[in-house]
Amino acid sequence: MNEANQYAGELPAPLVAAVRRILRPLIRLLLAHGIRYQTFCDLVKSAYIKVAEDEFKLDSKAQTDSRISLLTGVHRREVKNLRSEAQVDCSLPLQASMSAQLLAMWSGRSEYLDTQGAPLPLPRLISKGGERSFEALVRSLSKDFRARVVLDEWLRQGIATLDDQDNVHLAADAFVSPQGIEEKTFYFGQNIHDHLAATVNNLSGSTPPFLERCVYYNDLTPESVAECDRVARVAGMRAIHVVNRYAMELKKRDSGKPEAIYRTNFGIYNYSEMDQGDETHQK
Repeated sequence: MNEANQYAGELPAPLVAAVRRILRPLIRLLLAHGIRYQTFCDLVKSAYIKVAEDEFKLDSKAQTDSRISLLTGVHRREVKNLRSEAQVDCSLPLQASMSAQLLAMWSGRSEYLDTQGAPLPLPRLISKGGERSFEALVRSLSKDFRARVVLDEWLRQGIATLDDQDNVHLAADAFVSPQGIEEKTFYFGQNIHDHLAATVNNLSGSTPPFLERCVYYNDLTPESVAECDRVARVAGMRAIHVVNRYAMELKKRDSGKPEAIYRTNFGIYNYSEMDQGDETHQK
């Protein structure tokens, strides 16, 4: 059976039901931002072509418009036009990227942590704290941004506070907490992509499977849901900090190695809503 016809028969009902469920919050987001059906269709069509082009190649053969058309069902003329489209830059804005790296360093490097593994307060200036100061931390990452400019933005966003001794304190819940809409949108795309990619890999039977687990309970009161959320936040942030510190040491160890070309993303999520009686999740 060829690739174009392998699903020509009855559609796999569980997969269709799962895709419908996945699409609901995405469609809710699109409608809230005025993105209508036709625009979404165009995005899906472009994605079909990009995935077919990059991930469904035949060994030692160039991917052709005709083969992509066969795989996706998109007309060959549209395939040709869409393959030539310029790709949209999806990178994190420079200032947001720098903030994320600074937060990871402050939360992950042993020289910035106390004996309990919590981020230490840092003297604001090098003249007061030397290499273990906020100014030195910023300079170690980039000389393009003044430490005072970064600090003022962090103070505005509540990421950090400044005490009477001119020491900078990292807010307890500041780590990997995106602020502006561009930053939030970037992490929305990255994290949902990576979570979905992990589950697709596991569903496909690829080995070894990625970590992807959850606990699910229904028949709870709003008070119990709030208590679960509190416990999840504490436990989740603890796990985030542990993995961040470990990954920071590994990154230092791997620096300069030619095979150091991979990335990893570890995340925690928690969600609750009124139970709609979804039979697939009754327990």
